[in-house]
Amino acid sequence: MSTFQAPKGTYDLTPPDSAKFLAVREAISAPLRDSGYGYIETPGFENVELFARGVGESTDIVTKEMYTLTTKGGSQLALRPEGTASVLRAALQANLHKAGNLPVKLWYSGSYYRYERPQKGRYRHFSQVGAEAIGTEDPVLDAELIILADQAYRSLGLRQFRILLNSLGDKECRPVYREALQTFLRDLDLDEETRRRIEINPLRVLDDKRPDVQKQLTDAPKLRDYLCDACKAYHEEVRALITAAGVVFEDDEKLVRGLDYYTRTTFEFVHDGLGSQSAVGGGGRYDGLSEMIGGPVLPSVGWALGVDRTVLALEAEGVELDLPATTSVYAVPLGEEARRVLFGVVTELRRAGIAADFAFGGRGLKGAMKSANRSGARYTLVAGERDLAEGVVQLKDMESGEQSAVPLAEAAAELAKRLG
Repeated sequence: MSTFQAPKGTYDLTPPDSAKFLAVREAISAPLRDSGYGYIETPGFENVELFARGVGESTDIVTKEMYTLTTKGGSQLALRPEGTASVLRAALQANLHKAGNLPVKLWYSGSYYRYERPQKGRYRHFSQVGAEAIGTEDPVLDAELIILADQAYRSLGLRQFRILLNSLGDKECRPVYREALQTFLRDLDLDEETRRRIEINPLRVLDDKRPDVQKQLTDAPKLRDYLCDACKAYHEEVRALITAAGVVFEDDEKLVRGLDYYTRTTFEFVHDGLGSQSAVGGGGRYDGLSEMIGGPVLPSVGWALGVDRTVLALEAEGVELDLPATTSVYAVPLGEEARRVLFGVVTELRRAGIAADFAFGGRGLKGAMKSANRSGARYTLVAGERDLAEGVVQLKDMESGEQSAVPLAEAAAELAKRLG
């Protein structure tokens, strides 16, 4: 046994469970690829200031959860705790917004890192698939992303998730609400850290999960009462568009999300089968983020969906994914000549797009057939000296148990025919 283990709060993806994660990533990204979103990949670490400015210096992510490091040259870097700031930074650096085709629509998949107290559904290393539409202010874009996420989850067979929706206002109306909320919060019985947060970003206090804090927030001012006419109209259009698409959602006036950059539309996908870590994904509009990190005015919207939490949601609902077989054909050679010949057949099958594997290591028939069973292959090819002398191989259907001799030269074609 190895003396090393995965760091606390992390996990390894190993077969066969890793196939679920690959299937979830594929299902989430498929609607995006069909909707004009191009793939983007960013480094696993960035300049600390990117997240301090974009995510927000008052957020738990920046103040408590970021993994930071100092390079030999003295630069301050951080392992990326989320994807949006990195993707927007990369889009600006590559001048994608100057190509003349806005919005810039991007999707990504990767690992993210936060120093949190580990528990089921909350890890220090986790995986997300995300999407960003950069450079256009349009309620249709907000609706599109919500609909695509709903489509992705439903394609996986998930049914028991809920979509929470809210508007956070914009630079015109939110300052008025901020002042009213600060006045209310300053009179509450709160700890010093929360009081500091009131002055930096009071909306974050609304996101506090502690029961004693939530109890005091019952009569807090409602953001919906302070929305300007433009924000109200924008939000109503988003609601109308996703309703017309048949997507069910719930209005949640307390939904503020955990990042500072959100404006107007904000949404969250929750699954009640996951306990306290019920959020499986979320996002919203972030019209001012580009300016926060030194770019031009680029109103944008996006989301990120957790791959690991989506897998947990599937398990909570008892959904079994229809995963493709890792091996369709398993070759069992008996003797050195058969090893060379059947390996040639396996290579031919693979080139034809058929998943094929081989009994490596010169095992006997009994051991090799056990491996064939464990591989999940639908068919097994067996050949010995006598078979080769007759120019045939034995083709066994592992489901029915039927076995027949087929001409060696026709083995690959016969398998391709049977496997469709």
